[in-house]
Amino acid sequence: MSQTVIIALDSGTSVVKAVAFSAGGDILATSSRPNAWTALPGGGAEQDMRRTFDDAADVLAALSADLRARFPDADVVALGVTGQGDGTWLIDAAGDPVGDGWLWLDARAAGIVEDLNASGAAAAVFAHTGTGLAACQQGAQLAWMDRNRPAMLARAATAMHPKDYLYFRLTGTRATSPCEGNFTFGDFRTRTYQDDVVAALGLRQHRRLLPEIVDGTLQSHPLSAEAARRIGLPAGLPVSLGYVDVLCTALGAGLYGAGENAGVSVIGSTGMHIKLVPHVADVAPSPAGTGYCMPFPVPGHTIQAQTNMAATLNIDWLADIVADAAALTGGARPRSEVLAALGDLALSAQPGGALFHPFISTAGERGPFTDAYARASLIGLDQSVRLKDLARAVFEGLCFAARDCYTAIGGAPADIRVTGGAARSPAIRALLAAVLNRPVRVSGQVEAGAAGVAMMAAVRNGLYANMADCAAVWVAPRLEAPLLPDASLVSAYDRLFPLYRDTYAALPKLWRGLHAAREVAHAV
Repeated sequence: MSQTVIIALDSGTSVVKAVAFSAGGDILATSSRPNAWTALPGGGAEQDMRRTFDDAADVLAALSADLRARFPDADVVALGVTGQGDGTWLIDAAGDPVGDGWLWLDARAAGIVEDLNASGAAAAVFAHTGTGLAACQQGAQLAWMDRNRPAMLARAATAMHPKDYLYFRLTGTRATSPCEGNFTFGDFRTRTYQDDVVAALGLRQHRRLLPEIVDGTLQSHPLSAEAARRIGLPAGLPVSLGYVDVLCTALGAGLYGAGENAGVSVIGSTGMHIKLVPHVADVAPSPAGTGYCMPFPVPGHTIQAQTNMAATLNIDWLADIVADAAALTGGARPRSEVLAALGDLALSAQPGGALFHPFISTAGERGPFTDAYARASLIGLDQSVRLKDLARAVFEGLCFAARDCYTAIGGAPADIRVTGGAARSPAIRALLAAVLNRPVRVSGQVEAGAAGVAMMAAVRNGLYANMADCAAVWVAPRLEAPLLPDASLVSAYDRLFPLYRDTYAALPKLWRGLHAAREVAHAV
């Protein structure tokens, strides 16, 4: 009997990977390679679009070859595509890139966002999208290009996101998904573009750049003959355009179909804190005008999310500091050992030795507040603070940021599922449970993002009648037992959390002053 296989392509910020799943959600094979992007002066972050497709094609080809060798009877029935969100990837009428792709890390449009906030245009956009305007988003980036690179936009025929470009290269179809199409230029209630949003962003003359919105659970397009030859899969294979990677990750990690009132925290390079709203009429966008409202790949369902610009990047920063110090004494250790040791150190310290604001990204912060100038800070240091206290402060900072995000969307759901690179960290799990005062469950699906888009493709191609049936097989059995919050820590963190918020709320003027001072210093 042949083995039914669904392949998922997940092109993230750090890694592009291809994963082959059985019809029951088991991982059969994987292939991956590092992604690459370039930081530019002035806050730019760009990625070579042609190289990105070459990397994606290579991992798909390697996976296809591995499948043929290990599972000669494999019957590949579908391919799903997801990837990093936001950003702006322009192609011309012939399908060729117009420059490099702009990533979600790009902060050049920060001034545009401030202008749109001051004019009231951002509020008009939020009324439809339920999503706070940020420099990482395509709307702000196109507005920046309109002011600063008009010739670039004149050459462009279509504005895409990273996964959309990969989908185009695989199928020849210019499309985007309902999540990004709507949280950028549409209305989450109707799942359609809104010309009022386009006009508020000052982009009426560029409306032609927006591609068709395609839902990968309902529609697919055939793999082109050219792409089929490149990746070793049959021409005509149904290809589903997935939703953005964090939403696919939430689906694969258990946001839907494994208990009511669940939330998912994706703690990777960035942090995403998500709750599911089954009825769109019950969605209550943040009064502060921040966060995301996104259509979910189940009819009538919507997610509300707040996202930290940097999550494990903060731990990586501390690990780099430790590595630098160790190198001074010739005591260098592998990075994996340093990361594990920091988690152990954090748990050996007492809570509240210092407060850390985890805004380490050069792109600032976007949830639950938006400020491209925000930067990380340590507060409350004295001579008694040691490395273990710093480690705990950094880990606690990530958990306070998660609580801050959930607070902005009405509070943490009753049960939190955690996934992403830090999900296996005992320190993160224990401190997150205590800071949120919620049980935390780890998804045993190690490739949750790929699993989410594969689930969409499975439903689209009739392997399951609906997403609930698919989740019952793919998700629920893979959730681990809940870790309950340590009652002795909950009250301590209830006292510390308001201090975390009050201290960063006092810093925006300082952030801007530091930015201006650095600009002058760099110009010398």
